Amino acid sequence: MTFSKLKLSQAMLETLDSIEYKEMTSIQEQSIKYILNGKDVIAQAKTGSGKTAAFGIGLLSNLDVKKFRVQSLILCPTRELADQVSKELRKIARFKHNIKILMLTGGESFGKQLGSLSHQAHIVVGTPGRVLKHLNKKSLDLSHLKTFVLDEADRMLDMGFIEEIDAIIKFTPKDRQTLLFSATYDNDIIQVSSNYLYNPVNIKTIEVEKPNFIEEKFYKSPNKIETLIKVLANFKSQKAIVFTNTKVQAKELVEELIKKNVDALAIHGDLEQYDRNDVLVQFANESSPILIATDVAARGLDIKGLSMVINYDLANSIETYTHRIGRTGRAGASGLAISIYSFEDENKIKDYTDREIEFYNDSDLKSYPDFDLKPKNITLVIEGGKKDKVRAGDILGALTGDAGLDANLIGKIDIYDRQSYVAIDRKYVEFAHKKLNNGKIKGKKFTTWIL
Repeated sequence: MTFSKLKLSQAMLETLDSIEYKEMTSIQEQSIKYILNGKDVIAQAKTGSGKTAAFGIGLLSNLDVKKFRVQSLILCPTRELADQVSKELRKIARFKHNIKILMLTGGESFGKQLGSLSHQAHIVVGTPGRVLKHLNKKSLDLSHLKTFVLDEADRMLDMGFIEEIDAIIKFTPKDRQTLLFSATYDNDIIQVSSNYLYNPVNIKTIEVEKPNFIEEKFYKSPNKIETLIKVLANFKSQKAIVFTNTKVQAKELVEELIKKNVDALAIHGDLEQYDRNDVLVQFANESSPILIATDVAARGLDIKGLSMVINYDLANSIETYTHRIGRTGRAGASGLAISIYSFEDENKIKDYTDREIEFYNDSDLKSYPDFDLKPKNITLVIEGGKKDKVRAGDILGALTGDAGLDANLIGKIDIYDRQSYVAIDRKYVEFAHKKLNNGKIKGKKFTTWIL
């Protein structure tokens, strides 16, 4: 079904067409018509199903641009997801001039956010803790709110945000529209929907969505670190997430892998926001092939092109296992999920017998004594960003022009407020570093260093 079947403005339809939104996904087809009509909606849909565009098209179409007050609030469990949602909304918002979308999350300067809020916004996308802090400080006013969105509500409940959400709700008008999107639909979600939503339309698209193509393999191991090395060597993945159950295990595993010439980074709850950004940027731009993660730290991550997920520690529940492996095999691509278990874990294996899993022994994997795993790229950090009017094209121009690098040697470029990251082929990173440090970007000198 095409978007032209909906009651959307011509400008909106032209914008959707320009960003290659041709046909609606299942969640869009079933939910947008109700959102446009102001109905409360509770929808169960997987990550990657098009749910952001579903509520985004609806709330942007209902927006009164002339009324410069916060009319929509979207709560997300993590800063990374809030950033993804903000970018998606900004793409769709091109259909009309002067729509202001503001992101309020932790890890960013509270003072800068105060300054942005003083000029008002139409839409706020944020995490519960930071949004509540602004509400308590009276720097955020939700008295004109029309639409309240809980995105990935199950993850927010898992992360313990229920008290913050309850407190935020008290600042919103009673006649608001509330939209709740969740990958799961358990008793906690049902309870939340009964508390927050009024006579909601229930939508469930899980059954009709195309399933992920994920091959699941379990390996029994006498030595988990050695089996992990064998898995990486045999399956030759250049981009894999390895899950551990604790942050201590994540830190220790990174150290062990580096000793064995396997490049890896860890993401866990002890990282400061800037360190977390550094890790995620390097993994996304192929400057680190392996990301060791805990379940909580990995929430909200949507890594494109992830060929393999490895459970170094078995998940504590089938739901967690399903969520972990669901990060691979997306968008029609095939994925591989490997789980390593010890003799002590055998009592947990019975929980997985209902799934189509292939069971093997460590001895089924070929040994590669000289195996090592190094990243394709290395990341350069430039001490200049959006606030300095630096754009990706400026960095690309400096590297291919004055520095003389071939464009094929330059990978992903990420621009933040005060810093920019650029992935460079590892063989040329020293050359690029020297050229940028001695040269200029947009006529200005910026300090550059290797991450």
